[in-house]
Parts: sequence; structure tokens; C-alpha cells
Amino acid sequence: MAHGTFVWNELMTTDVEKAKAFYTKTVGWEIEAMQMPNGTYWIAKSGGTPVAGLMAMAPGVPAGTPPNWLPYLEVDDVDTRCKAVTTNGGKVMRAPFDIPGVGRIAIVTDATGAAMGLMKSVPH
Repeated sequence: MAHGTFVWNELMTTDVEKAKAFYTKTVGWEIEAMQMPNGTYWIAKSGGTPVAGLMAMAPGVPAGTPPNWLPYLEVDDVDTRCKAVTTNGGKVMRAPFDIPGVGRIAIVTDATGAAMGLMKSVPH
């Protein structure tokens, strides 16, 4: 994956079943379950290629937060880029963490408050 490119999109929603039905009927995604320690993560595929993830609102998300999409940017080093985020007026919302088989991730906001994930993917 190339540094600075969008590599993943993830939907956090209050109604996973309704979202799954919408995207399968509207854009033709196939959706497969992936069991995670905290519940089920749903992988959306287009023509067999993973294109996005769907999940229930994460614990700790403020009450009243509407369903939302979160894009992920591939970066060369998540920890270093998190330091740059804070230096340049953004905020680290969730410190870097690892997901085995996926990569290292952090959730941040830019200087305008827009949220995104930073990700260093595990090579496949």
C-alpha cells in the first residue's frame, strides 16, 4: 500500500442489519461475517474483493452520534504520524493499536476536526 492513499472505509452504525440490507440491495455488495473479540465485523465485498467494513457503534462513542463512515489512510509509520497530527493541530482520538493480520491503526482528527484512521497495513 502506498503512503498517503486511502486504503479502507468503515461504517459504524446503530443498525447493522439495516445497513447490510441497504448496501447489498443498492450497490450489490456481498457481506461476510468476521468474528472479532468484541463481536462481529462485517466485510463488504464487490466482485469478491474486500471494499469496506461495517460494524455496530463502538463502545465509548458518545450517545447520539449518528452512523458515519471512517476512511483510513495508509501511512509509513502510525506512531510517527500521530506525533505529526498533534503538532499540526489535529488530535489523536484513539492511540495506535495493533490488529493481528491487519496492521497498526490509530484514529485521529485533522486540524478541522474531520475524523480518519491512520493505518500501516500488514503486507499480504
